[in-house]
Amino acid sequence: MDGSTGRRIPPIVMGHEASGDIVKVGADVAGWQIGDRVTFDSTIYCGHCPYCLRGEVNLCDNRQVLGVSCAEYRRQGAFAEFVAVPSRVLCRLPNGLGYEQAAMVEPVSVALHGVHRARVQVGERVVVVGVGMIGLLVVQVLKAKGAGEIVAVDIDARKLELAIALGADSAQGSSIGMELDAAIEAVGITATVDMAIRSVRKGGNVSLVGNLSPKVEIPLQVAVTRELSIYGCCASQGDYEESLSLIASGAVKVDSMISARISLDQAPEYFDRLHRQEPGLMKVMVCP
Repeated sequence: MDGSTGRRIPPIVMGHEASGDIVKVGADVAGWQIGDRVTFDSTIYCGHCPYCLRGEVNLCDNRQVLGVSCAEYRRQGAFAEFVAVPSRVLCRLPNGLGYEQAAMVEPVSVALHGVHRARVQVGERVVVVGVGMIGLLVVQVLKAKGAGEIVAVDIDARKLELAIALGADSAQGSSIGMELDAAIEAVGITATVDMAIRSVRKGGNVSLVGNLSPKVEIPLQVAVTRELSIYGCCASQGDYEESLSLIASGAVKVDSMISARISLDQAPEYFDRLHRQEPGLMKVMVCP
């Protein structure tokens, strides 16, 4: 909001999680028509670089993100009545899925990609370190994927209660002292990354989803001598269709994370309330 991250240098129309109707179709676009109910991948990839050709669209050499303005590019986003996107990033909404639920597909896809990166197998025991919105979605994705035991860790008791309600088997407020098969870290600071690495068994997997801090210290000898696999996660990688299916089926519940529904002209007020970390506000849906 204030440009301090360098990822959204004003002026920019922000917004990268959205859904809506197609109201205009480009002359060269096939397979889509006016009136189609859609959402879209917020990662605008080129489709022809080596990474795209391998299916690693989130690593595209020419990657842009909707609603982001940085030193390299400026891509106007979705906090508006209209937004233009390439047809290659469109996804059709499943029948019966509402626009507000569909607008949650981007964070769900981030959670799903984090689980995929952790190589979690059916029946494995997993810890989720940090159960903010992404962590809560990770808990649900793990449950849907058949994880054997899900341990939620957070310092906020309310978040831990919600994690249990959404599928976690147990909740901890600090170090867990367990050797689990995998850890998914959804905060991105030294203390939580350290905890995630120390919580897995020898040969275990750690998926780093959170990136709150640009740099963290890690227990290097733990990672080396226990031969851990540590995976970075960037956005998502073709996970939108499966994410929409998880939401539409009810396997991943997003309604409890939508705190308010507002008009476009109320957005500045709610940006301020979110910036002040008003209790109880998680996701605010702007409905122009």
